[in-house]
Amino acid sequence: MLKRGFALLGAGCLAALVAAAPAFAQKTKVTLYTALENDQLGPFKQIIEAAVPEADIVWVRDSTGVITARFLAEKDNPRADMVFGLAVTSLILFEKQGLLETYEPKGVDKLRPQFRDGTPPYTWTGMDAFVSVVCFNTAEAAKGNVKAPTSWKDLTGPEYKGKIVMPHPASSGTGYLAVAAWLQIMGEAEGWKFMDGLHENIGVYTHSGSAPCVQAAKGERMVGIGFDMRGAREKSQGAPLELILPKEGAGWDMEATSIVKGTKNLAIAKQIADWGASKQASELYSKYYALVADPTVRNLPTNYPATAEQAMVKNDFAWMAENRDRILAEWSKRYESKAAPK
Repeated sequence: MLKRGFALLGAGCLAALVAAAPAFAQKTKVTLYTALENDQLGPFKQIIEAAVPEADIVWVRDSTGVITARFLAEKDNPRADMVFGLAVTSLILFEKQGLLETYEPKGVDKLRPQFRDGTPPYTWTGMDAFVSVVCFNTAEAAKGNVKAPTSWKDLTGPEYKGKIVMPHPASSGTGYLAVAAWLQIMGEAEGWKFMDGLHENIGVYTHSGSAPCVQAAKGERMVGIGFDMRGAREKSQGAPLELILPKEGAGWDMEATSIVKGTKNLAIAKQIADWGASKQASELYSKYYALVADPTVRNLPTNYPATAEQAMVKNDFAWMAENRDRILAEWSKRYESKAAPK
C-alpha cells in the first residue's frame, strides 16, 4: 500500500508538472535594443514582465551611437523586436528607412504632444526627455578664481583651457543633442566657429553621456557638459557642483520606443508598447528622469534645475535625424583628435 501511495503521489506530481509546463512554455523572448543606463535594466525588466506576463525581456544595451549603428547595420536582417529607450532622433532615422512598424499605442492621446509621433505613419512614442546642462565644479573654480559661465560662448574663454569634458556626439546621445542645439541656436557658421573655440578648451571627448558630470563632480575637470539628471544626482551625493543652463537655451532629446518592422513577436511587442505609453510607465521613467511623457506625473529630484523645462530650445527632431550623418562627419573631421580611446 505504501509503495502504491508513493506511486500515486509520484504520478500526481508528474501530472502537475506536465500541466504547469505550458504556462512556462508561453514565455516568449522579446529582444529590446536600448541605451537605458545599466542600473535601469533590472527594474524595467521586472515591471514590464509583470505587466506583460508572456514576455521574457532580453536587453541588448549600449550607448546611443553604438546601438544606432548596430541597428542600421542589421537592417536587412533585424535581430531586435523593439527599440526601447533610444534617442528619438535615431528612431526617426530608422522610420525614414522603413525599419519600424506602424503602431499607435493605447492611451497616447493623454501624453504630452511633443512625446507623440506627429508625422504619419505613427511609429514612435516618447518616454522621457533629457536636457543638456553645464556641471560646474565650484571648488575647482575657486582655486583659480574662475567665474561660472552664463552662456555657451563663455566656455571658449582661456580660463577653461583643458578643463572641459563633453560626450563624443557619435557615441552619446547627450553629445549629439548638444551639438545639434548649438547649430540650431547659433546657425551653422557660428555654431561650428563656437565649437572650434570650445575644442581648444576640451580635455577629452568621452564615449559616455554620464561621464562628463561625473568627472566634474570628482574634480577631475572643472566643467562637464552633460545632462540634467546625472548632474542633479552627483550634486545630491555631495559634489560641489552648480548646474548651469546657459542663457541661449539648452539642447534636449527624448528617449522613445518603437516596434521593429517584421518582428515575429508583434502581438507581445504591441502589449509592451501599450504599457510604455501608460501612466505606470511614466511613473517608472520619473524615477530616473524629471520630464516624462505623462503630464500628470511629476517627480522632480533634489537639486534638479528648476528652469530646465523653460530652457529647452525649440528642437527640430526631423532636422536632427536627417542631418546626423553630415554633422557627425564634419564634427569628427574637426575634433576627433581629442576623443577618448574606445
